[in-house]
Amino acid sequence: QVQLVESGGGLVQPGGSLRLSCAASGSIFRINAMGWYRQAPGKQRELVAAITSGGSTNYADSVKGRSTISRDNAKKTVWLQMNSLKPEDTAVYYCNADIVGALSYRSLEVWGQGTLVTVSS
Repeated sequence: QVQLVESGGGLVQPGGSLRLSCAASGSIFRINAMGWYRQAPGKQRELVAAITSGGSTNYADSVKGRSTISRDNAKKTVWLQMNSLKPEDTAVYYCNADIVGALSYRSLEVWGQGTLVTVSS
């Protein structure tokens, strides 16, 4: 069974930084795109940043210039470095990946369980 496990959330003051990690495990043949989404209370889940297996990235306008997404294909891990955090960045952050299983060779969209980021003084 393929799963994504996130870590790195927590409470941070406005202007501070956090680094989220997400590691994939299980019977994996290949991981295509990976990304981070977030969902604030009362709002829809939105894309924060995404990265292809080749390293191409895209960011939501709200985090562009303040966040960096990166990945290590060998470690099956993706990170999201967030700087200059604002209260409006408060949300549950979810890792997402398009994973080809080693047994089925089928592409599946997999979600992590989410990690809470709270930006508050």
